Order: sequence, then C-alpha cells, then structure tokens
Amino acid sequence: QVQLVESGGGLVQAGGSLRLSCAASGSIISFNTMAWYRRAPGKQRELVALISERGSTNYADFVKGRFTISRDNTKNTVYLQMNSLKPEDTALYYCNRVPPFRLNLSTYWGQGTQVTVSS
Repeated sequence: QVQLVESGGGLVQAGGSLRLSCAASGSIISFNTMAWYRRAPGKQRELVALISERGSTNYADFVKGRFTISRDNTKNTVYLQMNSLKPEDTALYYCNRVPPFRLNLSTYWGQGTQVTVSS
C-alpha cells in the first residue's frame, strides 16, 4: 500500500532555508522516479523537482540554483533542500511518483507540508 508522508515545512523569512522530507512506504524510492510538487492558492499544482531511479535530477526553472532534491534508498526518504526562499515559494508541498500514484480511479496525494515565506 502506498503511503507518502511529507514534513519539514514551516514559516521563514525571505532568503531563509528549509529542508523537506518525504517518508515513503516499501521500496517506492528505489523503484520509481520521485518528485516534489507544490500548489499555491489560486494556482495549479506544479512540478518542482524530480529524481530518477539512477539519481539524475531535474528542476523547474523557478527553483534552479536554489533547491536540491535528493534521496536515501535505505531510509525510503526523499528530501528537498530549499535555499534563498522567496515569498512566491509559499505553497503546500507534496512528494509523489512521476507519474503520481493512483488510489482507485483518483490520483493519490498525501497531506503535504506547508511552506510559508514572509517578506
């Protein structure tokens, strides 16, 4: 059964840093491309960063040079190190597979973790 639990969000000032963690069930991290997504109020959910089974990474243009995605297969955990945070980074952050997991006929999403960046 799929389980994804995000943590590490919080309130920070612009220019600050946060490290998000995603604890996954089973061997999800080892056998899937994993990604961080985010959803800000009034905006569509968007892909932030991904890491493949081989460890290759890719980032959205709006976080390149500031965010770093990594994984620990032994701990079944995906991380997102966020530096130089901006107010526009404020959003609910989720981790998931690429493509996202499905529960019955709907896309599965965990509770996410809230990141709020003040100016």
